[in-house]
Amino acid sequence: MSRRIRLVVQYDGTDYVGWQLQQNGVSVQQRLNEAAFDVTGEAIRLHGSGRTDSGVHAKAQVAHFDTTARMPADKFAIAMNMRLPRDIRVLYSEEAPEGFHARFSAKNKTYRYTVQTGLHADVFTRNTALHIHTPLDFEKMRRAAADALGEHDFCAFMSAGTAMERTVRTVTRSEWTADGKYLYYDVSANGFLYNMVRILVGTMLEIGSGRLPQDAIACALNSGVRADAGATAPPQGLTLMRVQYDDFDTDEVLKR
Repeated sequence: MSRRIRLVVQYDGTDYVGWQLQQNGVSVQQRLNEAAFDVTGEAIRLHGSGRTDSGVHAKAQVAHFDTTARMPADKFAIAMNMRLPRDIRVLYSEEAPEGFHARFSAKNKTYRYTVQTGLHADVFTRNTALHIHTPLDFEKMRRAAADALGEHDFCAFMSAGTAMERTVRTVTRSEWTADGKYLYYDVSANGFLYNMVRILVGTMLEIGSGRLPQDAIACALNSGVRADAGATAPPQGLTLMRVQYDDFDTDEVLKR
């Protein structure tokens, strides 16, 4: 009898072509599929809550797979970690409730983008933060972030050429915080378009540097034109932080 196993996965995306299986390189999904095959002896394809891009990280990605293996559900995390590279870890495994789907059952996701300011880049955060040595107006960026709150058509904040039937999303959190030389942008929504967070960040960085006006996000939301928004920020500063479901929250797992 087949069972559905739910996983919480953490990874450093630096050396991967992203979550999704690709022909041009090794993906996080590929490594997890291989580990699950080694454990179960079955051809496994994991399904994730979303597709992070090349170089993007995850503190708490959710995935599931189906198996007939009789191993206790909580042991899959240990067994898979023994077969995974050190930059991918399964933090938690359990048997999922009936009807659960990592992607389609998700209610809310949270991403964080990290910017390191100052003249010189920090060696130790070179893969997890974007270094910007030029001055940024933090207050302008903070005010601009609020313009993304609520339900909007975010088609201007989606990579050009992306095929997507529905581009309306509801953003429930959009804010910058500062901690010394590090700036953090946290955004939560019921879903994200392709490169949506990175384009929002790129737009706000251009607002902060004075290359775009304070109301650039509001104007791009109104026009729906990609060219009205800013550049796409590089991937290394972006991390998937949290995924929430009706019955499950990755933050609770991370606290254990």
